[in-house]
Parts: sequence; structure tokens; C-alpha cells
Amino acid sequence: MADVAFIGLGVMGYPMAAHLHNKGGHTVTVYNRTAAKAQSWVNEHGGAHAPTPRDAAIDKDFVFACVGNDDDLRSVTLGQDGAFHGMKKGAVFIDNTTASAEVARELAEEAEKRGFGFIDAPVSGGQAGAENGVLTVMCGGEQAVFEKAKPVIESFARMVGLMGPAGAGQLTKMINQICIAGLVQGLAEGIHFGQKAGLDIEKVVDVISKGAAGSWQMENRHKTMNQGKYDFGFAVDWMRKDLGICLAEADRNGASLPVTALVDQFYKDVQKMGGNRWDTSSLLARLAK
Repeated sequence: MADVAFIGLGVMGYPMAAHLHNKGGHTVTVYNRTAAKAQSWVNEHGGAHAPTPRDAAIDKDFVFACVGNDDDLRSVTLGQDGAFHGMKKGAVFIDNTTASAEVARELAEEAEKRGFGFIDAPVSGGQAGAENGVLTVMCGGEQAVFEKAKPVIESFARMVGLMGPAGAGQLTKMINQICIAGLVQGLAEGIHFGQKAGLDIEKVVDVISKGAAGSWQMENRHKTMNQGKYDFGFAVDWMRKDLGICLAEADRNGASLPVTALVDQFYKDVQKMGGNRWDTSSLLARLAK
């Protein structure tokens, strides 16, 4: 059992922190920008909440963060009341935010100067994966620090892997999002085609999902897509944020991402339709309009 802090109680962070307490058996102190949500978490799970990230991090063995973007991450780590100002030497900061590889390297360097470890550890699996404690966690950092943090991370994960040095976790998450973007667009086009052809989509998917076309997206999203329902997963606004990170990194490393760039623009169309908070399978709505 360890003394742990968790910063950021959004749709992912709230259940992740709960698993650290309930499944991992760790003592958990939480911080959230909206203090009432932190108090609600404590009322539900126990532990304590802190008024600032710095206060949450003091004397903790591990500090987790799951916030919105690079700027949010810098604020809760390096800001005036940031967690990095409260962390003890030998502790580990584990960042579950989907952010840039650049900020991961920046924070890893700063953590090393201050005498504690840093792991960039973005997750995949969505809200359901967080609630069920079965996330996939892609880590970047030093081997020794990773080995120290892995048993704690496993409280909310089914797969935890070290992908390379600082930033490698974020780069792996970018690949994850690149692959999803193309898959969802392909699934949307397939369902759209089948609907126009007058086929029974359930029968079609029952057959093709057993072959080479099968995917997690097909298995878990085809029914709600066919019904025109888009409230079951990762929001379009967040996907556009992630794809923006992918495209910016591609500009830096020279990778060609034509399909990703195109699907990003399709999601922009969905936003114009008012689908900012629809899930990523709403690419079908764009085709059906």
C-alpha cells in the first residue's frame, strides 16, 4: 500500500482514482479544479481532498494526473501551486493525460532535476475501461521508475507496457488514435453503404465481424451507429484534440498522415453539426445528413 495523490477527476480520472483506493488498497488524496467534485469523491470512497495540486502531492509516493491538455498539465505540475513543488525526492509522477511528447520530455527533465521520477502514461479504453479498471496504459520513462510504478498503475489497468524513454507513451497513444480514426471512418462508410443498399446491418455485421473486417469498433459501436445514437464513448472534441497532437507531431517527424488529416476534417464537420459531445462513431451522422 502506498500514499497516492490523483489530480483531475473527470470521466476518466474519477473511476481511476477509485480503483487505486478500492482495488489497489492505496491511501488516496484527490485534487480537482472544481472542489465540490473532489468532495463528492471523498464522500463516496474515503481518503481526502486537497485545495491545490501542491498540497495533494506533499509526502506522496506516487502522484497521478489526468487533465485536459498540455497547458492544463503544465498548470497542475509547474504552476504556482503545482504538484512538482510539493513532491518528495524518490517519488514518481505518473501522467495519464493524452498530451504531446514534447511536454512529456519537458516534465521528465524537470522531474529529474528535482529528484523524482516521471512516467508519461496515456490510456486507452475509454470511460467504460476506466470504470471497469481495464485500461491499456502506454508508458514512457526509465525502466527502474516504470518497474516501481507498474504495480500501482495496474490497479486500473489490464495492460501496462513501457514503450521507451520519456515521450514514448504519448507517441504510442498517437498511433492508437491514428488507427482508430481510420477504423471508425471505414466502419461508418460500411454501415452507410449497407443502409443505402437496404441490407440488414445486424446480419451483415454478424457475418463480417468474424472475418478480417472485425474490430473492437465494429463489435462495440455498430448497433448504436445503426440506430443513429452517439452518446456511448469518447467525445468528438477530445478526438480532435488528440488528432491535432498527432498531426503536429507528424509535421515534426516527417510522417505522412493523409487519412488521419482527412478524418480530422470530417470530425470538424461533425462539430459544425453540433456534435461536439457525440462519440467518435458519429462520423456516420456526417454521411447520413
